Amino acid sequence: MNLQRTLMLGGFAAAALTGQQAAAQKRPNMVVILADDCSWYDIGCYGAVNNRTPHIDSLARAGMRFTNAWNSVSTSVPTRHCLYTGMYPIRNGGHYNLSAIREGVETMPVRLARLGYRVGLAGKWHIHPKEAFPFERVPGFAVNCLTKDPSHTMKGVEEFISRDREEPFCLVVASVNPPVHGTCGDPSKFDLGKLVLPPHFVDTPQTRKSYAAYLAEIDLLDREVGDVVRVLRERELLDDTLVIFLSEQGTQLTGAKWTNWNAGVHAAMIARGDGRIRPGRTTDAIVQYEDILPTLVALAGGSPDREMDGRSIAPLLEGRSDRHRKYAFHLHDNYPSGPPYPIRAAGDGRYRLIWNLTPDQRMIAKNMENELWLKSWKATDTKHAKFIVGRWYHRPEFELYDTAADPWELTNLAGKKEYARIQARLFRALKKWMREQGDPGIGADTEQNKPANRPAQKTVQP
Repeated sequence: MNLQRTLMLGGFAAAALTGQQAAAQKRPNMVVILADDCSWYDIGCYGAVNNRTPHIDSLARAGMRFTNAWNSVSTSVPTRHCLYTGMYPIRNGGHYNLSAIREGVETMPVRLARLGYRVGLAGKWHIHPKEAFPFERVPGFAVNCLTKDPSHTMKGVEEFISRDREEPFCLVVASVNPPVHGTCGDPSKFDLGKLVLPPHFVDTPQTRKSYAAYLAEIDLLDREVGDVVRVLRERELLDDTLVIFLSEQGTQLTGAKWTNWNAGVHAAMIARGDGRIRPGRTTDAIVQYEDILPTLVALAGGSPDREMDGRSIAPLLEGRSDRHRKYAFHLHDNYPSGPPYPIRAAGDGRYRLIWNLTPDQRMIAKNMENELWLKSWKATDTKHAKFIVGRWYHRPEFELYDTAADPWELTNLAGKKEYARIQARLFRALKKWMREQGDPGIGADTEQNKPANRPAQKTVQP
């Protein structure tokens, strides 16, 4: 009897393995859901304390949650350029906000169409030039993050995914939620007095009002995620589809967007598989947005080429590896969002080094200067408020943080003797990356950084 049971269990195990192998060989459909200005720490399964995201959390339970996923840039246009090209910001050319990628750079819709995929985009574009990104436009989602209409419809998505069962598809759903503009959502559901503010905020009535408006728009984002998954399930496509959720850069509230701080470049990332991902897994492997496109190309049956900086994370998804990158790299070039203020950064998953290349200058993000919450921060006469506002406008050349002990990065360890080796190691890695990318550092953050004006390679500043 024991022998019979053993043989039966062995048969079940073999069948399960065969199923996983079949999934690994079959070309999946693909859906990438991208948030807008959403901080990773405001997603439920990443520890949110003020709001719930049941649909995103359900996606994580059914798939794989990444704890070390990173943007290279904490503004929307460069983030999308990196995602859709698989290339780091300087190499693709579109490294500052409102920029355009270089001529000749191949993008997601081009690469996947070559492999026989229909490739569509619903929602926000924010990619330039448009002709370099020949996505099929899929209607139903707002394209402007300043919209006052929070509604979305699924008819366009339903038509796109159901059009041809024999032809695989890749669909990007780029939400306009949750910017902090407060144009959508219902912030009245939150008790302003009970909100728990992140430590890098200044606690004022206006901060609480703006934060509630932003959290209300995360509710809309979560509803969109739920509707996309629901439609895939109803069309019996969910089990044949790789779904990836990305939170983009952090909120516009100071300390995230327009920075290389943890709150700005750390991202929520969740992947639900088509049979190749074991449910309920969490990985600490370091991945960047540039790794998404090479992964899709590899799963589509293609071979990611050396033009892309990213590397396929298929081994992570399939449980064949638990490591990916040694370092994550980041940059910020402030032009034309304000006066030049170039920033570069590197992290190893725990320690993060930020290099402010012009520390004598004042950091200004023009879009934020008239925000009521920032004005309220400046008007608050407390030690904490002065520290938070001061660190935004004036930064030392180097910042080093232990994100395990200090996830909000409020205690700068740079220059401390006991951390000298860590700082030196990260700085060497950062300079090497900049040299490889042809990143001139200070010289990149000027009007001359436009691809038409910039040589292909420059020497990094010492």
